Amino acid sequence: QVRLVESGGGSVETGGSLRLSCAASGTTDSNVCMAWFRQAPGKKREALARIDAHGTETRTGRFLISRDNAKNTLYLQMNRLKPEDTAMYYCAAAVGSVCGFSETEYNYWGQGTQVTVSS
Repeated sequence: QVRLVESGGGSVETGGSLRLSCAASGTTDSNVCMAWFRQAPGKKREALARIDAHGTETRTGRFLISRDNAKNTLYLQMNRLKPEDTAMYYCAAAVGSVCGFSETEYNYWGQGTQVTVSS
């Protein structure tokens, strides 16, 4: 069982920055793909970025994903935030699965951290 706990969300003004963290525990499997998703009210959950166990990262937008395997922590650096970035942000882990951008590939999810960007 993998437990994921996000932190670092909050309220910022347009143009501000936030760094989200996701602490992972409960797995000894080093071959874990991790990703960040977000979901705004009334919208589908969307993938933002993913990173495999070797550190190869792919993003769908302007936010930067990184991971520190020694600390079992995933990060999302968000700069130049806009009001449309307001959403609940989730980290997810794919254990023994494909490392892609589909929600169905991720079998563990955090509880989410709220990001609110004011204009």
